[in-house]
Amino acid sequence: GAAMAEARPLRLLALHGYRQSARRLRQRTGALRKALRGRAELVAIDAPHRLPASAEDDADGDDPPRGWWFSGPGTFEAGEAAAAPAGLEESLSAVAAALAEHGPFDGLLGFSQGAALAAMVCALRARGDPRFPVAFAVLVAAFASRAPAHGHFYREPIALPTLHVVGDTDAVIAAPLSRELARCFVEPVVLTHPGGHFIPAAPAQKKAYLEFLERFCPGQGQ
Repeated sequence: GAAMAEARPLRLLALHGYRQSARRLRQRTGALRKALRGRAELVAIDAPHRLPASAEDDADGDDPPRGWWFSGPGTFEAGEAAAAPAGLEESLSAVAAALAEHGPFDGLLGFSQGAALAAMVCALRARGDPRFPVAFAVLVAAFASRAPAHGHFYREPIALPTLHVVGDTDAVIAAPLSRELARCFVEPVVLTHPGGHFIPAAPAQKKAYLEFLERFCPGQGQ
């Protein structure tokens, strides 16, 4: 009954970074999932676009690297003001499908390009888009897309609760880019950590995640 429903953990749809996959995100979030045990669970999905494999990818053919959108043909640079970004609509549709098919979900957790995508979903949700029934997002190493075609996501302050996790020594997505995105939100919570481009889960961050998540009850996203 209702009492049981209260007890379930929050469910977060997890969006991996560029050149990653759902499996790689699961591998790299063991400490985070342990820190959130009983409070929140992560369900990762693959981005729809497969990338050409390169030397730095593991030779594991069944797990190709993936991306959510491109700034150039088959490439992505966060700092690039792409004239013709490609692939975003398919990724928004993939997120909408995952929310519908694997739900109910309460919020989103995104890393790097996945966090940038999650921020766009937040903007659409805040405008009342019914495809995205989420109540909040945790955005790790996020950034605002520089593509002019994506500018509309950031024109209005985004009224959805967000936790922005910023690595002071992140060499992939520099901290100022994540802070700039946080300013696009109405009441962002910003958590800084001394590390680089990863999802931190040390005791200080664990406490901040749990404090943020305490604001939400299962089922609020619907």
